[in-house]
Amino acid sequence: MSFNLTEIFEIPIGIGDITLEHLVYFLVILAIGITVAKVVSTNVRRALMDRLPKSERELLTKVVYYVIVIWAFVFALPQLNVDLSGLLVAGGIAGLVIGFASQSVVSNLISGLFLMFERPIKIGDNINVSGVSGSVEDIRVLSTVVKMYDGIYVRIPNEKIFTSNITNYVHNAARRFEYSIAIRYEDDANEAIRIAKKVIATHPFALKSPAPSVFVDNLGDDGVNLTAYIWAPARNWWDVRTDLLWKIKQELEANGIEMPFPQRTLTFAEGLEVRTRPAGKDEKRE
Repeated sequence: MSFNLTEIFEIPIGIGDITLEHLVYFLVILAIGITVAKVVSTNVRRALMDRLPKSERELLTKVVYYVIVIWAFVFALPQLNVDLSGLLVAGGIAGLVIGFASQSVVSNLISGLFLMFERPIKIGDNINVSGVSGSVEDIRVLSTVVKMYDGIYVRIPNEKIFTSNITNYVHNAARRFEYSIAIRYEDDANEAIRIAKKVIATHPFALKSPAPSVFVDNLGDDGVNLTAYIWAPARNWWDVRTDLLWKIKQELEANGIEMPFPQRTLTFAEGLEVRTRPAGKDEKRE
């Protein structure tokens, strides 16, 4: 007894004009789609391991998985002699309606994906976005949560973050700050510069490279203005900035170099006499 494989594949299975061959092709395409979906979703999960919380990472992985499976299912449907023209028209109309209704949601979702892969910010960074300054507490699929320096939490849509200028204060390992230090004209500017550099050099968090710089910047109305450029680790920038300024002031004063007070010189016209007002009746006279 011999079997004709072609005749076997052409056997109707009782559903319209669908044959066994059509069913096999449909199942093969669907199996390939499911396999690809598993591989892609696994790689997405690994790529987002350190970038998203577990709940949001799993949600995004499932979305990727089912999108690929649905795409494979639609691609395999013609093997079952299903006319997709009506389905595509209905799906297109529904897609337009849903697209207009959820335009901002989709925009925030896509922006969130770009932020995850580009990584201009990460949790713990000190940033400024659209006038909001603070520490990044959470990066979600649709929004980012920033804790402002006064303890207020702000939720910013990812679309706004992605399309705005982002200032990341700690992205670079080192951050520079500057002081403007005024001394009197009678004080020695070279000595003041030496003292300031000495204090900076002894601070444990003032970086040696890039090296600090202290110099005479300009001559003011009341004294000589020095400028100091100092680099510190970005994470310790604020503590170093507040600590060093007070130490430099104390060391300068300990060496007799003081801050100048505002001074004004008054010149009287020649021949101008200063007259005193006669004492009133109620004023005491000695």
